[in-house]
Amino acid sequence: MRVPLVLASASPARLSTLRNAGIEPTVIVSGVDEDQLTDLPPAELALQLAELKCAAVLGDPAVPEGALVLGCDSVLELDGEALGKPGTPEVATERWRQLSGHTGVLHTGHCLTETETGRAAAATASTRVHFAELSEDEIAAYVATGEPLQVAGAFTVDGLGGAFVTGIEGDHHNVVGVSLPLLRDLVGELGYSWPQLWADSPAG
Repeated sequence: MRVPLVLASASPARLSTLRNAGIEPTVIVSGVDEDQLTDLPPAELALQLAELKCAAVLGDPAVPEGALVLGCDSVLELDGEALGKPGTPEVATERWRQLSGHTGVLHTGHCLTETETGRAAAATASTRVHFAELSEDEIAAYVATGEPLQVAGAFTVDGLGGAFVTGIEGDHHNVVGVSLPLLRDLVGELGYSWPQLWADSPAG
């Protein structure tokens, strides 16, 4: 029997990743203020924000009956510092001066909750990301596209920023915004099988 999935995120990259994996989620944006949590280690920050997003959507009347609700949040860690969405061109430019030629760790917190019982499974996936050395002109041109402004760590690996990522150690999908192998584990933890989430589920 197919199990509906709700994605508590406005991220088009997360939605695209899930669709490519055969899942057609209902999108309900959580509206959670990502700046409300401070002074947490980057991996813990990502997990707690994911849990907040999941909780914010659980009571929404648009949630289908029997659904699983997925909250995700990504944070890039560089030298122990948590880097979220830069928001402005100035911050994005400074961020890329930091990233250029360095390696960061992209943490994505995942929280999956069963609407009928409130049972939840949550974990963080972490992936090392190696960045190319960029010239000032490249940084300025990339920031001018607007792409880095509203994404964690000021980069994408599946968009214009892909040329500036020289290597990834760990799950590629996690850097896009949702770790499919980790999500499969969380689905199993709640007693479901991964094929039950497929839009054309063969699971009976």
